[in-house]
Amino acid sequence: MVNPECSSQTIPSEATELVSEAEIRRGFDALAAKLQPVVSAEDCVLLGILNGGLYPLMQLMQRLCGDYRVDYCHASRYGESTTGGALRWLREPPDAVQGRTVLLIDDIYDEGRTLMAAAAACCARGAAKVLTVVEVIKENPRRTGNDYPDYSTGITVPDVYVIGCGMDMDGRWRHLPAIYALRQEITR
Repeated sequence: MVNPECSSQTIPSEATELVSEAEIRRGFDALAAKLQPVVSAEDCVLLGILNGGLYPLMQLMQRLCGDYRVDYCHASRYGESTTGGALRWLREPPDAVQGRTVLLIDDIYDEGRTLMAAAAACCARGAAKVLTVVEVIKENPRRTGNDYPDYSTGITVPDVYVIGCGMDMDGRWRHLPAIYALRQEITR
């Protein structure tokens, strides 16, 4: 149940909504429908990349039926910064991925470095197959290569710093049910 005291007062005053809560719900419903046949047919591990992947992992767990494992790895390129740096593992993919189909779940596909490094780490741990799953794809002109996620909600955002639905600013605002950009980001 949603706490009725959590309303628009919890949204930063300098934020502008880019993707509504209803659009997020529809995106996750559609994504779960695409993933359900895989989950039903294969021995799967839903592996969230923390911290950002926690939100989409939970959304998918509420929508997917079946006998699947849930686990996590923890990699960071941002820390407390708003720009990505070197990948740092806080928890590598677990041995539970060995011999299984891994649905590797993250919040946003920006340059793809974290997602592709985590996919490679799952393969190195012996995953039978790794399918990459993201909540949002950022329109990023700096992206190199053609390694796009296997699955997404179909939601895209412009090349601005976004918060909500797993994405944060200084460790805050991940819990917001919609996606926002800070006003100064929109005008840059």
